[in-house]
Amino acid sequence: MTLLEAAAKVATFLQGEGIPYFIMGGMAVQQWGEPRMTHDVDVTVLVTQEELPRFVDKATALFLPRIPNARAFALKHRVLLVKVDDSVPVDISLGIPGYEDAALSRARWVDFPQAGSLRLVGPEDLIIHKCVAGRPRDVEDVEGVLIRQKLELEMDLVREWLAQFQHLVDTHDPLELFEQALARARAGLTDNHPA
Repeated sequence: MTLLEAAAKVATFLQGEGIPYFIMGGMAVQQWGEPRMTHDVDVTVLVTQEELPRFVDKATALFLPRIPNARAFALKHRVLLVKVDDSVPVDISLGIPGYEDAALSRARWVDFPQAGSLRLVGPEDLIIHKCVAGRPRDVEDVEGVLIRQKLELEMDLVREWLAQFQHLVDTHDPLELFEQALARARAGLTDNHPA
């Protein structure tokens, strides 16, 4: 089973349950930034606290848990680790109302010939997630999105959310990381397309 087929299967389940979702991670990077290999599907869902146990039970009945006590882990850490057809790993992050509600409203439907329409996180929100994570691979992904999108993004939206997340991240400044990546992306675009 391919990643797209696995993503489509998860999306069909979520749509059937009426659960809002968007796909993150490597699949979104491939759409908005520089394509790179990815081996799993990352999905964010919005489920109320009251519906959470029922959702986890339904998902683990349909998809195979990847760890023992996946249900307890999901309820405690808000991420459900499963796999589709015993082959493709899927991380289902249980979003928290607030930022994820806003990100969901900006998510975009993208048509894939092999999988139909899937809802992907928008490029601005992908950048926000990557800047908060802040790993070297994430920084490269941010630059790739900025360059591929030719800087035609809502930069103020990105800055506004990253400023709100600054106090939540103690390993780095996500807003400063974004500004540095933006400067490098601008330089890269200028170098490749001199006036």
